[in-house]
Amino acid sequence: MCGIIGFTGHLNSAEVLLKGLGELEYRGYDSAGIACFMDGGIHVIKSVGKVAALKEKVPATITSSCGIGHTRWATHGGVSEVNAHPHSCGKVTLIHNGIIENYHELENELKNGGRHPISQTDTEIAAMLLDSLYDGDAYKAIKAAVDKLEGAYGFCILFSDQPDVIYCIRKGSPLVACSTEQGSVVASDMVALLRYSKDYFVLPEFHIAKLTKTSITLTDLNGELVEPEILSVTWDMSAAQKNGFKHYMLKEIYEQPEAITRTIAPRIKKYSSEDDFKNEYFLPDLTCDHIPDSLFSDVNRIIITACGTAMHAGLMGKVLIERLLRIPVTVDIASEFRYQNPIIDQNTLVITVSQSGETADTLAALRLAHEMGAKTLSIVNVKGSAIARESDYVFYTHAGPEIAVASTKAYTAQLSAFYVLAFRFAYAKGCLTKNEVSNYLKQLYGVVPAIEEVLKQADYFKKISKELIYTENLFFIGRGMDSALACEGSIKLKEITYIHSEAYAAGELKHGTLSLITEGIPVIALATQSNVLSKMVSNMKEVRARGAMVICITTADAVIENSLYDFRIDIPATKDLFAPYTAAVALQMIAYYTSAARGLDVDQPRHLAKSVTVE
Repeated sequence: MCGIIGFTGHLNSAEVLLKGLGELEYRGYDSAGIACFMDGGIHVIKSVGKVAALKEKVPATITSSCGIGHTRWATHGGVSEVNAHPHSCGKVTLIHNGIIENYHELENELKNGGRHPISQTDTEIAAMLLDSLYDGDAYKAIKAAVDKLEGAYGFCILFSDQPDVIYCIRKGSPLVACSTEQGSVVASDMVALLRYSKDYFVLPEFHIAKLTKTSITLTDLNGELVEPEILSVTWDMSAAQKNGFKHYMLKEIYEQPEAITRTIAPRIKKYSSEDDFKNEYFLPDLTCDHIPDSLFSDVNRIIITACGTAMHAGLMGKVLIERLLRIPVTVDIASEFRYQNPIIDQNTLVITVSQSGETADTLAALRLAHEMGAKTLSIVNVKGSAIARESDYVFYTHAGPEIAVASTKAYTAQLSAFYVLAFRFAYAKGCLTKNEVSNYLKQLYGVVPAIEEVLKQADYFKKISKELIYTENLFFIGRGMDSALACEGSIKLKEITYIHSEAYAAGELKHGTLSLITEGIPVIALATQSNVLSKMVSNMKEVRARGAMVICITTADAVIENSLYDFRIDIPATKDLFAPYTAAVALQMIAYYTSAARGLDVDQPRHLAKSVTVE
């Protein structure tokens, strides 16, 4: 969602803010602005469009040691400089990520006091409220404002009579901060802090951070000092850069072998037989995650809840867990789960999945699960994130920073988490023998070179994508695991190419979908599951007979008539259980090259944001 950066210290704050906003561009935005202490006051500069447009409006001669910056993703009010952040009222200037749900009621109260907004935003109402409560004591005003605000927010606040000081508070929306010799920095994402420090802390909810040039003070709403929990990132600035690739998405597609290896390697231990040291075997080990085998001992039902691509990883997790553990699993979209009065008790395990660990609906689902007495396990990529902190158990993926809005390596890392979890608990519950689980883990390692083979087909993917440039509608079909993967392929294509696409279980074609198949319409047929291959071939015949252009993704050893497809993408032959990895990469490559061929902004598709931290 919105990007936030704040700095106070010994550098030119305008330069720090503009660099930080550039690093946060991937989050999705439509306008940008900064506010800096300068010449005895606070100067605000705002612009519609990219950060580059804002840079052109910022004078090269500006000198300031303290300021805040923001990239806005419009929720209240249209895209305009008036609605862009920062917003000011009286002595208060602030930036905000989130949604104030009761802003209209607050606006009416403030109007009765003679205060009238000039923008259409909920953020300006928050600034007006805070100014109405401020009498020189920032802590008292912020606490009083928080008591009145409903919704989600992450605020960075300047008071005109407190130069070179930034105050921050949050509920729901993420904020991270660090203090260095150069000064104090706060941001909505660790990516904007990396050039200053690898050590940071996550601002706890309902705590006030006071940033000065030399330190950061953290207090709770009772005024008690709190020692922040310092975290460290294991990657450096280069991991968040393109490194020679044209787009972040392409770079992140190619980073998947390494991301998968980083995710599974710490959880797979190699042993030697006591009788024969040459007879090596592998076992899954969750010691590093502190996830006990007893977690599944009393579980009679599992609910996986997530949003978007993470939910699609959950669909694959459902197949794995039910197949290997024989425990019923349901997968719910988090935004629906929290409002449907789910059936949960102490024998239910709720698994939440989120790349950022801050997805608003997923976090709300997690909290509901806790309230109803469920055990919780989360699969997240960001240490110290809200979902990670509030879960009973956490499985961290090690995908590294993912900058492109369309998720690629985070998805396959999430798949890897489900595979390792399913193998561990199937073994612990006696559903798999030592030899069986060891063979599965060897095959899991095997997906890495298999993905590398798929990536070598880049030129062929480009050729296919050229046939899709002018496509308006497209369908994905599959059976079994391929049906779950079709959902991910569809969202990947539609979000970055703007082609209307739908995913269907292939067996449902006769129940309505066939009426949409017309001459020349592209159908991507996933046919990687050997047990239903003959059924998929029949489905391909059905769409082919109605004039569809068929793109078939299958294993290299699959026997399918040439007349049934226009293009065939062969992925390395693997056991059916592991085919989703290589097929997923093929789908990502098709989406990427189609978007690029259409001349679109691959990394920052319209109307979308990387981390959805509001409902």
